[in-house]
Amino acid sequence: MSEQMTTDGEAAAPGPVDWDAQAAVFDDEPDHGLRDPQVRAAWAERLRGWLPDGPAEILDLGCGTGSLSLLAAEQGHRVTGVDLSANMVERARAKLAGRDAVFLVGDAAQPPVDGRRFDVVLVRHVLWALPDPARALRHWRALLRPAGRLVLVEGVWGTLTPGGIPTDRLLTLLAPLADHTRIEHLSEDARLWGREVDDERYAVVATV
Repeated sequence: MSEQMTTDGEAAAPGPVDWDAQAAVFDDEPDHGLRDPQVRAAWAERLRGWLPDGPAEILDLGCGTGSLSLLAAEQGHRVTGVDLSANMVERARAKLAGRDAVFLVGDAAQPPVDGRRFDVVLVRHVLWALPDPARALRHWRALLRPAGRLVLVEGVWGTLTPGGIPTDRLLTLLAPLADHTRIEHLSEDARLWGREVDDERYAVVATV
């Protein structure tokens, strides 16, 4: 699939993907299913650094099959996951059965959380694909409690037709919304992806 470019040079959102159809094989990717113990441990370690120390309310947007939600729940947090795919949500519910977690079908850009506030909004590889990232970030900011944080895992993929959101672009979007931002570069940590990668992958933790 080729991406179109926006006027500021950023890759436009990709075309529609049938995520319901993808749900059955989504966890086959090492960084999706986290089935490999080393990959799972690497993401758990990162989450411990990104999430609060004590029990917190986590909103996992574009949660997929709930792999990061499960890690957060295992660390003592209460998780609300949102995904547009009903099949993804069904698998997430099964994966976290018995945990302090709830999963909802809905749009990550406008999650159906009925005015609830959270300590953390966690979003992995979703923002770049939304039609209006700036608007989504403003809305997510409004869902946070005081001193809450946005945890955004993003990157730029591909060479001929790169897709994603560059670090400097995301920091520009966050500047009016956050009091403090911290970047972690993730490309060099092959444990996270189950293989070596040569593209740009990073996380931004933005405290409001």
